[in-house]
Amino acid sequence: MLPQAAAADESTPALIRRLWREHIRFYRGRIALIVVMTLIMSGTTAVYPALIDWAFTMVAHKDARILYQVPILVLVVTAIKGMSMYFQAVLTQDMVLLVIRRLQVAMFAHLSDAALARVEREAPATLAARFTTDATVVREAMTRAVNAVADAATVVGLVITMIAIDWKLSLIAAFLYPLAGIPVQRIGKRMRRASGGMQETIGGAAAVLNESFAQARTVRAYGLEDQEKSRANATFDSLYKALIRMTRTRARLDPMLEVLAGVAVALVIGFEGWRNATGNSGVGNFMGFISALLLAARPLRALGTMNSAIQEGLAGLIRVFHVIDEPAAIANLPGAIPLPDGPGEVAFADVAFCYPDGRPGLTGLNFTARPGQMLALVGTSGAGKSTALALIPRLYTPTGGEIRIDGADIRHVTLESLRAAIAYVGQDALLFDDTIAANIRMGRPDASQAEIEAAAAAAAAAKFIAEMPEGYATRVGVNGQRLSGGQRQRVALARAILRNPRILLLDEATSALDAESEAAVQAALATLRQGRTTIVVAHRLSTVRDADLIVVMADGQAIEAGTHAKLIDAGGAFARLVRAQALA
Repeated sequence: MLPQAAAADESTPALIRRLWREHIRFYRGRIALIVVMTLIMSGTTAVYPALIDWAFTMVAHKDARILYQVPILVLVVTAIKGMSMYFQAVLTQDMVLLVIRRLQVAMFAHLSDAALARVEREAPATLAARFTTDATVVREAMTRAVNAVADAATVVGLVITMIAIDWKLSLIAAFLYPLAGIPVQRIGKRMRRASGGMQETIGGAAAVLNESFAQARTVRAYGLEDQEKSRANATFDSLYKALIRMTRTRARLDPMLEVLAGVAVALVIGFEGWRNATGNSGVGNFMGFISALLLAARPLRALGTMNSAIQEGLAGLIRVFHVIDEPAAIANLPGAIPLPDGPGEVAFADVAFCYPDGRPGLTGLNFTARPGQMLALVGTSGAGKSTALALIPRLYTPTGGEIRIDGADIRHVTLESLRAAIAYVGQDALLFDDTIAANIRMGRPDASQAEIEAAAAAAAAAKFIAEMPEGYATRVGVNGQRLSGGQRQRVALARAILRNPRILLLDEATSALDAESEAAVQAALATLRQGRTTIVVAHRLSTVRDADLIVVMADGQAIEAGTHAKLIDAGGAFARLVRAQALA
């Protein structure tokens, strides 16, 4: 389903006005050149019937100038038309692609700043379709719209030529062609409705394929090949049905316009034959008029089919504007200030959070993580540990209570300053398809190579990086798939170490490490934790034995808090968790 944003009026005039106001008007110079090239191209086309009329008149009168004047004029006119066609096409595509780029930039900027819940609401492939499939139909519609101006100008020029040659024959065409507007309008509306459903189907198909390929290992390990084939086949069937519906709707238009053009030509020939039999017309006039009528058939047919293409483009434009118009769930409040300097104390005061679907995530969570200490959040799956961690950099927004860093409510500080004070390492540890050095440098873009290597050494990553064929210049692949899980986590830890943050957030950040690497990383983290706040989410309770404070969570609340030894002595929930892991 489309996101229900506070989008503007979706009527055609309103969409076109908005597209002009926000994106097209910045290219007035290019538009002026396109108009000039269009007028030249249309004007030269309109000259052809006049040249034909003139040539047949010369032939009828056996005028010797037919040998040199007409051929030279034809060459000049075609050369001018050819040049104008080239520049008009290039300038049109240049302007259209610049406008599409602006739309893509606006969409990406909005989604980059949107709440994590908004981005996670749709499959990555579905979001990507906004930038590819939707952008393509909008680009095609804009190109057709610009070309429609050229076609309209050509038709006007040819009509003027036809009237100049024979105004009586022109009346026949003038009577028939407006009738084409009725099916064009009806089919255009159907295309707009059908396009919306088709683009959603394409996005869904891309999402299914992306998921299937991403889970290739699981599919093969569990023998799910036949199930995935069936799911893909069902998706392809839906896509086929959506596309064939659009094809059938679109295909109705050309035959209607072709038949209408044939009727016009037949009536003109019949009327001219009657006039010629009575001696009221000459061959030159008739050939010139027929040439103009046939030349007008192509741009008239293009104008007829243009409406359906534009309606498809408008459907894509609505989806693009829906993304852009969605209110940012997480943004700087008016008057937001930079996060004040401080050691990095983090305090949760009655913090509550509900997921977008209404499920409670946290209820009245309270704890304080003090500078220079490590606080561990533990508990069973679904207790709310990772959710609590994600609230600190405002990946989500609390629905109640306050989170304070060095006394400042994080809702009232700028996102830039808040996130600059935090380094986050998640359990997935996904990397970008770039070099190892570039992935580490994301922690601090101005870092030197020596600083990158020092961070890698601190994260116990230097040894495996040195064994890589290209060392720090080795590309890690999509999501870091060319590295093992442990290697990815060490690169992600090196990025956090390089950032040298005030607050360090670790969500199962050592879960994929072997015992030797984990011991090395824990030693590095012990040094890194000095003078800064560290909050750790841990399922493996042995990793938090040295934590200064352990907060045990259940159902989104803190039910116990204390050191490892005190909680074991208390014999409560934490002690039960430790015994359960020991028996596992």
